[in-house]
Amino acid sequence: MSARTAQLSRSPSEHFEWRIRPYARRTASSIKEVTMTQMLDRDAAPPCTVTHTTPAVLFALGWHAFCDMLVPLFVASRRYEGEVLFLITNIQPWWLVKYATAVRALSKYDAVDMDRDAEVRCFPHVTVGLRIDKLFTIVPDLAPGQGGRRLTMADFTRFLREAYALQRGAPVSLTRQTPAGKKPRLLLMRRGHNRRFVNEEEIAGAAEAAGFEAAVVELPRYGRVDEQAPVVNAFDVLMGVHGAGLTHAVFLPTGGVLIQVVPYGKMEGIARAEFGAPATDMGLKYLEYSVTAEESTLMETLGPDHPAIRDPESVHRSGWENVNEFYLQKQDVRINVTRLAPTLAQAFDHFRQQ
Repeated sequence: MSARTAQLSRSPSEHFEWRIRPYARRTASSIKEVTMTQMLDRDAAPPCTVTHTTPAVLFALGWHAFCDMLVPLFVASRRYEGEVLFLITNIQPWWLVKYATAVRALSKYDAVDMDRDAEVRCFPHVTVGLRIDKLFTIVPDLAPGQGGRRLTMADFTRFLREAYALQRGAPVSLTRQTPAGKKPRLLLMRRGHNRRFVNEEEIAGAAEAAGFEAAVVELPRYGRVDEQAPVVNAFDVLMGVHGAGLTHAVFLPTGGVLIQVVPYGKMEGIARAEFGAPATDMGLKYLEYSVTAEESTLMETLGPDHPAIRDPESVHRSGWENVNEFYLQKQDVRINVTRLAPTLAQAFDHFRQQ
């Protein structure tokens, strides 16, 4: 019997099931899967208790807010111009509060907690799960927008400026017409735990000497984005050690600068993939400062003969757990401001060329 004949002979009551983990990172094994069922006979499906006229996007909440959720959610839903319902699993009330403004700008409707919802909801179309095509950025060829237009990462940052009513779409430009005394502003990001700047006041002083107006700012992890976004948007440069806090670069004006301080330990490849390429896609100038062993507190705590200091490549070969332990969890940095000066000068010169 041919495959086509076999397909036609299936019973109308037959159905097919498969499971999907509705989170952008497929390795997130702690996220509960949802079961999808295809019914050949519509009459065999349970009756709808709620019939929606809008499409829906079903996704799970997890860890990296911008990379794993907001950017892919923007790609999945922007084409609907707010006429879409969000169905959320693994719901976290604090997350919905923190990012309420962005979520509401993408959907006009209250999200549904799928883990507690007892309704049988019917939609004309449902997108199940989000996808990452490239880390913390958008691949236009895979991101259809309204009217066939392709979305870009610059569209995402423009969307955020509109959603949060941010005032600055362009940074300071140091031209002949710039008022005397006007300086570009540099935000030095303070981390509350690991990968801290040990000498942050000295670094801020070096930024001032380079021509910037500098300020040390801590943006609390659970703070409201409505309060944090305008703070970042008021600056022209964001400088910080590699970590999730650098995602705040999405609020910089287009043409601003991101300076990523890369921790010691051969971390440049990871740093560029996670923030370097995305910053360029946002329309920012990306600069990088790599920490030496002498600038790392690991030198003090482990000593020069420890493999994490002497041979970082061996640590990478031993597995991610050791890389994370030594270079991300146990390391702070004490920047050599003389060595940092050329990077700050390059950032300042960028605003002369605007």
